[in-house]
Amino acid sequence: MAPVWGYAQQHADSAGSKVLKDAVIKGKHRNNTKDPAIDFAPGQKVTRIDSITLQQYQAQSVATLLSQQVPVFVKSYGFNGLATLNFRGSSAAQSQVYWNGVPLQNAALGMTDVSTLPVMFMNNVSIVYGGSGALLGSGNVGGAVLIEPEDVSYTNHKYLALSGGLGSFGQYSAGIDASVTSRRWHLSFKGLYQYADNNFLYKDHYGNSLQMPNSKLQGAGGLAYIARVIRHGNGRIDGRVWVQQYDRQIPPALFETVSVKWQHDGALRAQLTLVPGANDKYMVGATASIIKDEIVYADDALLLNTRNAVYQYYQQVSVERRYGKWGKHRFKAFSPLQIAWMRMPLTELLKAQNKAAIAAAYEGKYLDSRLDVAASARLEAFDSASIIAKGQWFLLPGANAAYKLLPWLAVRVNVQRSYRVPTLNELYYYPGGNTALKPEQGWSQDAGYNVQFAKGACSVYHDVSVFNRNINDWIIWLGGAVWTPHNIAAVHSRGVETENKLTYTTGKWKLHLGVNTAYVLATTTKSYLYNDGSVGKQIPYSPRYNGQLNAGFTYKRLYVNYNHTYTGYRFTTADESAWLSPYTTGNVQAMYTAYVKKHALQLTAQCNNIWNERYTVVLGRPMPGINFLAGFKAEIL
Repeated sequence: MAPVWGYAQQHADSAGSKVLKDAVIKGKHRNNTKDPAIDFAPGQKVTRIDSITLQQYQAQSVATLLSQQVPVFVKSYGFNGLATLNFRGSSAAQSQVYWNGVPLQNAALGMTDVSTLPVMFMNNVSIVYGGSGALLGSGNVGGAVLIEPEDVSYTNHKYLALSGGLGSFGQYSAGIDASVTSRRWHLSFKGLYQYADNNFLYKDHYGNSLQMPNSKLQGAGGLAYIARVIRHGNGRIDGRVWVQQYDRQIPPALFETVSVKWQHDGALRAQLTLVPGANDKYMVGATASIIKDEIVYADDALLLNTRNAVYQYYQQVSVERRYGKWGKHRFKAFSPLQIAWMRMPLTELLKAQNKAAIAAAYEGKYLDSRLDVAASARLEAFDSASIIAKGQWFLLPGANAAYKLLPWLAVRVNVQRSYRVPTLNELYYYPGGNTALKPEQGWSQDAGYNVQFAKGACSVYHDVSVFNRNINDWIIWLGGAVWTPHNIAAVHSRGVETENKLTYTTGKWKLHLGVNTAYVLATTTKSYLYNDGSVGKQIPYSPRYNGQLNAGFTYKRLYVNYNHTYTGYRFTTADESAWLSPYTTGNVQAMYTAYVKKHALQLTAQCNNIWNERYTVVLGRPMPGINFLAGFKAEIL
């Protein structure tokens, strides 16, 4: 019997913002992110997705948002399939997603399916480039996506908005966004329903045009949030519950004649947080969260039906102290605890993995606040059998700094140690788990500079990052009838990223042009396997080149953008003997906001893959040609 579909794919290759009056073009976000850990990393490259971009993708997933807007490779298994992240040549298990500081990756698989994360539920999204193990925890090797808390103004206010969308291939969606706020209370709810036939036309290996069969998707979810100010304007208690489920048919790959497979993805996420007051001498915070992830995979042709349910409990207590004039020095200590458990499919054996750590971080500003220096360290332990046998605790240090050379020029540097222990499935999955696996570990370094200035009606932003990462005992799945994870000794990742943006304002017009690029070399440098052909070769499904262009304008209440993406060769084998060709896609987005008796009506339209490019992101999984999506969001209150 085979493992669940999402997991099998991993083997094969190794919430909405309120309607805004103003259009804000995407900008840099550094050292003021709401995540308390990254707030202590001034030398880390962090980019925040702006509110108008999030509004444009309200009816879509994080997978679509990131693939079109950020130089991060999103590995998609089709229009409604699994999608995982690849930061700077990392594996899916080395790239993480955090919801208000809580890791969202499936504790058994060690990865997050970003195709099941709706943008509508997200008010603030930040992208962290590079590892940050000391602050975010072991497993954060390549980078991270932060889903951050929403901004709430505690005044008497009521809000209600309804949204909907229609698109190609039988797509439609409906949503609700409601909130009530007083001086001490805030209650809100976001709900979303989605359906799609996904019966787009594609071409088989012989050039015949076919309609994609067995590809329907249906999903629904809700996010409830309640907050209580415990001292007026200074500290509060937050409670959140996020429930969702996706039911999707799995269409046949190009090498299959038929498919009657389907998959159910369900998630229940609950979180309770004590948010410290900004004016407290000692800022004490705490978070507790419990998450249940469930995947049911079935293949009716084989009478196969497997269920994979994993539970995760996470808590963290922190204390922060600011001192010195204007709080130029900060110190924070925190103690995260993570417990994950599941009954393994087929064997029904209960397996658990616990992580406990103590960590500390310091940040200080010097030389009239032009120099921002930070250092952090985390002492973490696991109770996995492969580590307990050795009695290992491990230390994750990190240090970074940013220096403002000139009012318009700043430089940064960052050094981190990375460590990732095998996941529950990598250790215990039956058949195929490997309890002899070693943890992945290594060091990463990155440095960069950014230029930012405005002159008259023109503003310029330019950022360059260079990075280097060496990871030993990299884990990859190999095999035929039964896939098994192995350590492949060492992988060296290095490269360059650029981010460029130009805006020009004249009268009621605002023009924007942005170009993001990434060049990544991620190669195997050593191997435990005899005569391994992967040495010196690029890691499978790690494109060397990746980039996006955004060009458009804002005129009064109209926003128009053209997005162009390029993704380079992806090798599908470890020895580079087979590959997928590069592809480009063009996407057009438009948004218009009208006001009727002070109530906003926002209209959006998108045309994706406007040049009707025929391409696959993953071998055998064709993507759709030109397609359309239109939507609205209407304020009722």
